[in-house]
Amino acid sequence: MRIIGTLMVRDEVDIVAAMVEHHLAQGLDTIIVTDNASVDGTREVLESYAETGLVELHHDAEHRKQQRDVVTRMARRARTRFRADWVLNLDADEFLVPRDRSLTVRDALEATPLHLNAFTVPVVNLIGPAGWSGSGLSRLVWRDQRSDEQLHAIGLHAQPTPNAVHRGESDIVVQQGNHFTSMSSNGQPDPAVSLEVLHLPWRSWTQFERKVVNAGRGYEASPDLKPSPNHHGMADYRRWKDGTLEDSYLARSPQPHELLAGQEAGQFRHDPWLHEHLRALRPAALRPEHLEEVLDSDLESPVPPQLPDSPLRRHLELERASRRPSGERTA
Repeated sequence: MRIIGTLMVRDEVDIVAAMVEHHLAQGLDTIIVTDNASVDGTREVLESYAETGLVELHHDAEHRKQQRDVVTRMARRARTRFRADWVLNLDADEFLVPRDRSLTVRDALEATPLHLNAFTVPVVNLIGPAGWSGSGLSRLVWRDQRSDEQLHAIGLHAQPTPNAVHRGESDIVVQQGNHFTSMSSNGQPDPAVSLEVLHLPWRSWTQFERKVVNAGRGYEASPDLKPSPNHHGMADYRRWKDGTLEDSYLARSPQPHELLAGQEAGQFRHDPWLHEHLRALRPAALRPEHLEEVLDSDLESPVPPQLPDSPLRRHLELERASRRPSGERTA
């Protein structure tokens, strides 16, 4: 069985090596990647993985939210070039895993009949306290189980839309966001081999702001695309424009005491599996230096002192001070 992943990525150096290492370790044969003119080191990391022969790297310099066209092209190539039986269209902040953690993605898909054609996979947001920069992997260890009504209260629209996994096909069309395809579904896999996506959408303020601005400007450059009024990316772009994005980031990054209280109420569930799994991959990593950088970037970094006072700065400095051992002096 041939299992091929696709990835369109822009400026995700804080996480992309972990995504690549994870999916290759889960049994994918190849990942077809299109880099969308990254400038933060993502391109160089991907070039290193391309040298292994397990990543096929393409480049697309346009910034006009052309994900539908690019992913469709990669998904078709997965079949015509790599003879894919199953195709997984993923983002850099998504980690596909079997719900039964004793299995790999390959184990699960080999036990899934191809006649299903296509099926959906739930997406679970992993969240945690706010951070200035880095991957956030040791912070983002809480499954967000809040209802849509509870999310509305903090300015979010809903939990993520499920992703689509589909059989390899030369004329497939993948819709914007990777949530829907042109292939009809004949049902869902057996629950014993079902999958889920662990999603890390808000890893740090630095990453979040960059992603919001990139997405918003991409839509502005693509007047033919009509995101809904509730589209989360455009809502966040409007917040960035009016200066309230920091407040929104803090609202979606619960503090430790809020997470513990939410766990009692069933809103959050502690789940450190992804962080522990990625650390365990280090000895067998294809490019251990890149995976180490992702894991090391999770170490707490202070807010740059030259930045002006802001709600986020005050929050992070208070959090940092609260965790400082008694008697430790500030810098």
